[in-house]
Amino acid sequence: MDRIEKAMEKAQLNTGVGFKKTNPINDELHQVEKITYTETQTLKLNQKELIQRRVVAQQKYSPEASVFKMLRTKILKQLRENNWKSIAVTGATQGAGKTMVAVNLAIAMAMEVNQTILLVDMDLKYPKVHWYFDLQIKAGLRDYLLSDIPLTDVLINPEGIERLVVLPGRGEAVGSSELISGLKMKKLITEISNRYESRIIIFDMPPVLAADDVLASMNYYDSALLVVEEGGNNELEVKKSLHMLSGTNLLGTVLNKSENPPDHQSYY
Repeated sequence: MDRIEKAMEKAQLNTGVGFKKTNPINDELHQVEKITYTETQTLKLNQKELIQRRVVAQQKYSPEASVFKMLRTKILKQLRENNWKSIAVTGATQGAGKTMVAVNLAIAMAMEVNQTILLVDMDLKYPKVHWYFDLQIKAGLRDYLLSDIPLTDVLINPEGIERLVVLPGRGEAVGSSELISGLKMKKLITEISNRYESRIIIFDMPPVLAADDVLASMNYYDSALLVVEEGGNNELEVKKSLHMLSGTNLLGTVLNKSENPPDHQSYY
């Protein structure tokens, strides 16, 4: 792992995520004190199911949740210093855990009252954001792009996380990079990016080495976060991923599935 860690040092942020290995929008009222939803559907969450799926950022007293709160604080500092409003979360390869990181980061950010969060599942080939929330959905981003359904039919507010709205994916989309670079997607990005001043958008993207979707959508986001799997990604994969993301503002890397939890967790 020494070589991988040296490659990751090129990025600004190197945060270990302490999990052990395992084989439209019109109804957002931007008042930080209270947000209500009149059109966006609110769906209940099964907390036990969330924890089993490693969604932990909503927990009040948890070493795992503290990891994502620290990640949130580091990222928000960079976003605010540069006036950036959007993040693409990607992995080097499939299975690195980028969706798990994106979901937990979105929850952690939504719990801080200074902004609202829109989490967009842009992995059109293998969307999984809805699975982590255990959401039973009838339509997703693919359906919105390929039909005339209104955006409000797709947006979801997970109950209990009032500053978070999810635009989930559903099913595999053929020609994902063409859909991402298409006119309807461009109009969607313009709308969701300019609607609210205090909104931060998190895009859950496909792995950067598995598809050209990340490169095709670089104009949609201000910055990127790379998730690397300990024991699953080698030095060459990390270097290639960092090189491919050189066209955007790289916030840093997250080392996932680490055998050793971050040092700060010992405080608890």
